[in-house]
Amino acid sequence: MKKAIFRILDANLDRAREGMRIIEEWCRLGLNHQPLAEECKQIRQELAQWHSWELRQARDTPGDVGTDLSHPQEEVRETIKQLLQANFCRSQEALRVLEEYSKLYDPQMAAACKQMRYRVYTIESSLLNSYRHQQLYNAQLYLVTSPKPELLKVVESALKGGLTLLQYRDKDASDGNRIEKAHQLCQLCHRYNALFIVNDRVDIALAVDADGVHLGQKDAPVAFAREILGTHKIIGRSTTNKQELNRAIAERADYVGVGPFYETPTKPGKAAASVEYIEYVKAKCPVPWFAIGGIDLKNLNGVLAKGAQRVAVVRAIMQAEQPTLITRQFLSQLMSR
Repeated sequence: MKKAIFRILDANLDRAREGMRIIEEWCRLGLNHQPLAEECKQIRQELAQWHSWELRQARDTPGDVGTDLSHPQEEVRETIKQLLQANFCRSQEALRVLEEYSKLYDPQMAAACKQMRYRVYTIESSLLNSYRHQQLYNAQLYLVTSPKPELLKVVESALKGGLTLLQYRDKDASDGNRIEKAHQLCQLCHRYNALFIVNDRVDIALAVDADGVHLGQKDAPVAFAREILGTHKIIGRSTTNKQELNRAIAERADYVGVGPFYETPTKPGKAAASVEYIEYVKAKCPVPWFAIGGIDLKNLNGVLAKGAQRVAVVRAIMQAEQPTLITRQFLSQLMSR
């Protein structure tokens, strides 16, 4: 019994340290994030202090029936996000095992592992928050969907063209259909390492584990959405004037939509945003903002000339015969400015 417990502690100390090292390398060399890298290193060193010679001596690798066990999902990592999440889970699960079995070995070790597990949860939250928000900051083109029978096909074509930010918008579909489509789109976006945002519906964003939600002026408060989705998810807000922008900033929205830049059937009856408002946004907006409303390749240069650096489009890509080509042309013009 004693040897079995020692083997369990030894194996999970290795597992937790390995997972933390993988995360540490990305924080250090992938993100150049010194505080997170240092915290990962500190946890590894604390685990090493508990990894005594007594526990190491109990190791029996040839006799371990689990060395040949594997799962297909462990053999491939399609994105950095998947790799990081897998190793966060690896470390957290190992720390939980250490916490429980250490109660039979050294209660102080159990208490230490419990606290380390909470610290790893905090690192995960900070890292995912940083990762998502860096993706948001880098995104120049934002595709907002419109209902279409071949929706998934059009979206995948845009993703192949380099799209990194998508919002699923369908005001008229049933809740069941919206959840199904949102789930499919979320998986598709993550396969291409793109962010997936749900329009209006905080509950659907939560249900499909979307990267965030976009709220109109008549939708839920940003604080409510953040409480439901968590601090690491992205929350955007539509704005059409100074008052709405100031309120979005005060609510701490992560980004805002600014428009409509041109009259558009997506927002019938809405007049184009004034030059005064656009100038105000350029001067006062501290978060990424996306020009939206009737934008296409023909008027894109005019939008950029007004000071926009990021644009959101609907019809220009959703109704295009070649969504991949149009997406690439948008990105080429945006990046050349």
